Amino acid sequence: MSSFKRDNKEEDDGGNPWQNLEKTSVLQETRMFNETPVNARKCTHILTKILYLLNQGEVLGTREATECFFAMTKLFQSKDVVMRRMVYLGIKELSPIADDVIIVTSSLTKDMTGKEDLYRAPAIRALCSITDSTMLQAVERYMKQCIVDRNAPVSSGALVSSLHLASTAGEVVKRWANEAQEALNSDNIMVQYHGLGLLYHIRKADRLAVTKLVNKLTRQHLRSPYATCFLIRIACKIMEEEDASGNATEDSPLFNFVECCLRNKSEMVVYEAAHAVVNLKRTNPRELSTAVSILQLFCGSSKATLRFAAVRTMNKVAMLHPPAVNVCNLDLEGLIADSNRSVATLAITTLLKTGAESSVERLMKQIATFVAEISDEFKLVVVQAIRSLCTKFPRKHAVTMNFLSGMLREEGGLEYKTSIVDTIILIIEENPDAKEAGLGHLCEFIEDCEHTSLAVRILHLLGKEGPYSKCPSRYIRFIYNRVILENATVRAAAVAAIAQFGACCPDLLPNVLVLLNRCQMDCDDEVRDRATYYYTILNQSNPELNKRFIADHEIVSLPLLEKSLNEHLKGPLTERFDLSIVPKSQVVQPEVNEEVMIMNKAAPKIARVNREEVNTEKLLAIPGIHHVGALHKSCAPVQLTESETEYTVSCIKHCFAHHIVFQFDCVNTLSDQLLENVRVDLELPEGFVSRAVIPCAKLPYGDKESTYVIVQFPEDVPSSIATLGATLRFLVKDCDPATGQPDSDEGYNDEYILEDIEVTVADQMQKSKKQNFLAAWESADTEEWVEAEDTFELSSVTSLQDAVNTILKFLGLAPANLSENVPDGAHTHTLLCSGTFRGGVEVLVRSKLAVADGVTMQLTVRSTDMDVAELITSAVG
Repeated sequence: MSSFKRDNKEEDDGGNPWQNLEKTSVLQETRMFNETPVNARKCTHILTKILYLLNQGEVLGTREATECFFAMTKLFQSKDVVMRRMVYLGIKELSPIADDVIIVTSSLTKDMTGKEDLYRAPAIRALCSITDSTMLQAVERYMKQCIVDRNAPVSSGALVSSLHLASTAGEVVKRWANEAQEALNSDNIMVQYHGLGLLYHIRKADRLAVTKLVNKLTRQHLRSPYATCFLIRIACKIMEEEDASGNATEDSPLFNFVECCLRNKSEMVVYEAAHAVVNLKRTNPRELSTAVSILQLFCGSSKATLRFAAVRTMNKVAMLHPPAVNVCNLDLEGLIADSNRSVATLAITTLLKTGAESSVERLMKQIATFVAEISDEFKLVVVQAIRSLCTKFPRKHAVTMNFLSGMLREEGGLEYKTSIVDTIILIIEENPDAKEAGLGHLCEFIEDCEHTSLAVRILHLLGKEGPYSKCPSRYIRFIYNRVILENATVRAAAVAAIAQFGACCPDLLPNVLVLLNRCQMDCDDEVRDRATYYYTILNQSNPELNKRFIADHEIVSLPLLEKSLNEHLKGPLTERFDLSIVPKSQVVQPEVNEEVMIMNKAAPKIARVNREEVNTEKLLAIPGIHHVGALHKSCAPVQLTESETEYTVSCIKHCFAHHIVFQFDCVNTLSDQLLENVRVDLELPEGFVSRAVIPCAKLPYGDKESTYVIVQFPEDVPSSIATLGATLRFLVKDCDPATGQPDSDEGYNDEYILEDIEVTVADQMQKSKKQNFLAAWESADTEEWVEAEDTFELSSVTSLQDAVNTILKFLGLAPANLSENVPDGAHTHTLLCSGTFRGGVEVLVRSKLAVADGVTMQLTVRSTDMDVAELITSAVG
């Protein structure tokens, strides 16, 4: 009895009976598979252990997997149903690792065509996992039969397996379209759903075929709610493609179908339709309100899943259309006390995005009551809502900052803490009034921060913002504590931060030199080297040296620096490496994922790169490109032809200090033509000089190839704004559409007129955001800088927000201090923005706007070059 009691206690504790499994012992147990007769119960238990190990990430070697696989094949002699299905699972798991897995093809084929329905569906899945494109034709006939089989699990298994096979044997699977069409007419909801999935996958490359399929299905009633949901997604994708190509119509039958699904009897379909409507760009306010009212009804549902789905969708809508969600505020208020904490969290964060400024403090207090009970994933949702709140209501920074600092002191992972720190840094950088409080909270946090990466970021921020605060000396103590107490990485960052105070605060320089002198005795090489470097520069008491080597944060792009150094080392090494040819690093805005609650933490984060880093590798292949210097800016592609024409051309402008490189990406859409010697001839205004034309040797059907034109800017800066005519010229050769080979070596010259290309101020201006714009503006009031000022009437805009958006787009500048957002009801506004003109010319702009009958603007430009300042004012005029 005591043993039974112990077992019951273990069950109550929720212990995992498999947690102490060892791979070696389990593989030895597989010898039992060779016994005769087969002990089905024990063998099933061993198979379960193998599957558990594989799903826990245990790695089997090829030999181990092969031996285990062949031992498993001996189990086909048993008729035990449970064990046979476990064998199928084992085959699926081991087939990518083991050798010679095709040995079981005949056994699986026999099972999939046999009379035992319990064997057939799993046998199909296992067979398709070991079959490649060369073997598939042998079982093609059986697969077609199984797709149209009367047994629903068999038909579904065949359809899903066909969908997986389409990635490796697409041409074979395309021949099964008739069977998939027949499965689409099935009465079984899963077979119909899987049939639609396979049929769409077969036809998705043919836009016309997909459109016909969708138009046909939208006119008939699908029995399966899953198939209807999938059809809604296909319809939305078609509508988005129509919007992108400019072929959208006001009364779209597809949109009418989606709207009609809002009245479906299935809750799943109704939600999918509402979710689709609120996410479509073409949705107007009336249609949006209908979808939101559906979501509002779901908020009162007794099912937690429906409440969660509705409030999550509303949370997303609130980011783009807050007024549309305002009508649901009472329902959302009721969900704050929901027993499901995930629903409550999303309800509060939605209210934070849509509510009034007066309700912020009350909502913050309500969040604080249960924020400790929710997971890190939902805490991230709260932090993101607070981030948008700080942008919307800058005056509430004290409340939000105190709340965030409290969250920092709680337990949590790196991603959660990073999100909070990012939000505090955003508030500090965008709201000058919040700087002192924010820096104070971060100083307290690094006193007990266990994450090295976060400590380094905060120290960097303290070095950047601390010297310009009201009392810089108070931060030095927090920074120097890190030199004493932390690891080498953090100590090195602390030394760099201390040096910033010495470079920017002359009155603190003696104390900073003392601290740096002590750091020269550190046990780590990097810390000692940094301390010696900064001490030597600061000891010279030369402001110009301090600014150039310490205070300025502009650095080159590290990936491109590495590539350039590798290329240099491959050369003859007769010349010194020229650092000026490496483009400067630009800040890349991170993507904010609104649906962090469904985030896959196992997926690695891909480092984001800017447009310049992406294009530099292609540009380096152009002969003689090194002579034009470092890439300053790459612009977004501009279409020079209609999308339906026989030749499509887009242009990317790459701006350098004294040159501009036009990259023309060309596509030949005629299958019976091969184009050769493809190039673009430009009609250059006076002052522009063409330096090189790099043609594309061949342009086959369907391929995208590039041709380049290198042009030198005029010496006169104001003349650099111009419009250029463009003509595509090429040699045409008729060819066989099937092979792409030309019919003969002879061809004829032809040309195609392209849209004009405009070179604007924005093309030559790289955004460079000033973290402390007011300090930069005051420091620009010196003899080294020049100032230009003018007043304009902006006749093309009617509101302050439109004026701000137009100015930023036209000049290509980066806004500062949240000045890109105009408060509601404001009659005056000041826009602060900055950038770097080609050649490294810094530009600061202050635009004072006032609205009466129209919008009046007083534009003040400060720059290190008078010609650039005059260019900006004249371009606006």
